Amino acid sequence: MGISVYPAPSATSPATIDGVMPAETTLSDLRVLDLSRSVAGAYCTKLFADYGADVVVLEPPAGHPVRRHGPFVDDRPHPETGALWLYLATNKRSVTLDVETATGRSLFRKMVEEANVVVEGFAPGRMAELGLGHAALKRIKRRIILTSITSFGQDGPRAAWSATNLTSFASGGQMSLTGDPDRAPLVNGGYQAEYQAGLQAFAASAVAAHNADVLEVPNHIDISAQECMASALELYLPWWAYLKRDISQRKGNLLSAMVGLYPAKDGYIGLHIMPRNWTWFAKAMGRPELVDDPRFKENFSRLQHNDELEAIIHAWASEQDSKEVYRRAGAERAPIAFVHSIADLMESEHLRARTPAGARTSGFFQRVEHPVAGELTYPGPQFRMSEVEWVAGRAPLLGEHNRELYCDEMGLPGAELARLRAAGVV
Repeated sequence: MGISVYPAPSATSPATIDGVMPAETTLSDLRVLDLSRSVAGAYCTKLFADYGADVVVLEPPAGHPVRRHGPFVDDRPHPETGALWLYLATNKRSVTLDVETATGRSLFRKMVEEANVVVEGFAPGRMAELGLGHAALKRIKRRIILTSITSFGQDGPRAAWSATNLTSFASGGQMSLTGDPDRAPLVNGGYQAEYQAGLQAFAASAVAAHNADVLEVPNHIDISAQECMASALELYLPWWAYLKRDISQRKGNLLSAMVGLYPAKDGYIGLHIMPRNWTWFAKAMGRPELVDDPRFKENFSRLQHNDELEAIIHAWASEQDSKEVYRRAGAERAPIAFVHSIADLMESEHLRARTPAGARTSGFFQRVEHPVAGELTYPGPQFRMSEVEWVAGRAPLLGEHNRELYCDEMGLPGAELARLRAAGVV
């Protein structure tokens, strides 16, 4: 019942671990075909690849759209040196294929025979139009998993609508919570809606792959970026659902005197002082008398005198070195931190000490050599598993693995590969 893959697992792999047969659904057992064209799909399959799965990214012959995102090494646009591609494509194999052609679809169907998961981001219904929908794929590989990542899901009145990271952040409700109350809503930096959709797609696909192997159940996974955003609204949805009260108004950087961001001498201090931390915090401010002050003695009274307490904390924070406050708070296990810049993260003593298993260099951030982009720094693993190794690998060159997959593994003659390349199929 084990998952069929090629090449075969190493003959030196241990038969048992502590006398127990290893699980047949470890990520190294999986082959993932990536037909997606977005950050969300690329992030989903990056997680598979970095933890050992064989991920084959099927790029259009002109290259994956993410390759065109900067910044670029030496600030010169090049399909092999875009920062987003270099990060999202680590440990993957690159094969070029145009599935819009009949020959391309035929080759893809052959690949599905040895695959476990297919990830795609076409408009809803397009895979079925190409003859590659879940029903068609199941006829090729009964236990195949198809993961579809779109802006609004596979059905509903907006299913065919296009969206971007920004519009997904807006339509999912997150933007209504972000920013100052008297100004326009803000979007978070980066591709947060896309990354959330990709993370959920990875989790769902990994669970489905396990079920396909153990329970022999295939699955079509429907990921909606809007729903991924809406499901993370925490307490705001229950307040509306239970009491019809909208508490989602933007509050800027200060939710209350005890929760928010305050400007310090050299940056910003983030506070989330809970009732049990109040005594320590008052003493840390050099104001131990506040502990017994009737205005601030109890949590309720502090809320009643929020503006007064906010003014006191503002005055204190403005005279503080943010990093020193962070150090003192950490020693007391109090929830205070300074707002880290990218430079602060790169220089973090804690992150330098967090070397993942399978790393090539020390620390959380890893130096990885690329044949075109050179040696660059990449973030380490998003999570660590004791029995699954994370690998610090590089992104592939465009079509780097064409001959390996098409000729060595699928048995295509070299002359045929050259003909397909000339015809624009690969």
